[in-house]
Amino acid sequence: MKSQRTAKDPVTVSREIDATPEQIWALVTDLPRMGEWSPENRGGEWSEGATGPSLGACFKGANSNKNRNWKTTVVVIAFDAPIKFAFALRVGKAHWCDWIYEIEATATGSLVTHSWIDRRSKLSDWIGGIVSKVDNRAEHNGRNMAATLDALAVAAVSESR
Repeated sequence: MKSQRTAKDPVTVSREIDATPEQIWALVTDLPRMGEWSPENRGGEWSEGATGPSLGACFKGANSNKNRNWKTTVVVIAFDAPIKFAFALRVGKAHWCDWIYEIEATATGSLVTHSWIDRRSKLSDWIGGIVSKVDNRAEHNGRNMAATLDALAVAAVSESR
């Protein structure tokens, strides 16, 4: 019997942003622009007939780290405007991880929670480390997610003026 590995603890960061949930939603669902905010993602393009975000839409992303470049394929798995947007990273038929944005209205704008759920096998974890040159993906992603939310906050505030 083959054992199924369960998800590891999610990595989660949150940040209060002085913008409406709708303004944040417009930014986080614009995956081609993600490279403007993320330290690792360089953007990309909608694929397989998709022209924008929707449930089931596919996206081809470009990433780089330490002079390493790689492409990714993601599928939108949650699309609940303006509350939750999530996509799953696929490598072939394997589901490697989920990226999730949750947006909650607050008295001063929005609380944005960004999460990453690792679903890789031990083998895909090892392969991912070789491709990306990242030994501890959870720690690395936590730092990058905080930087992404900081840059997203700057963009949201400047674009709302």
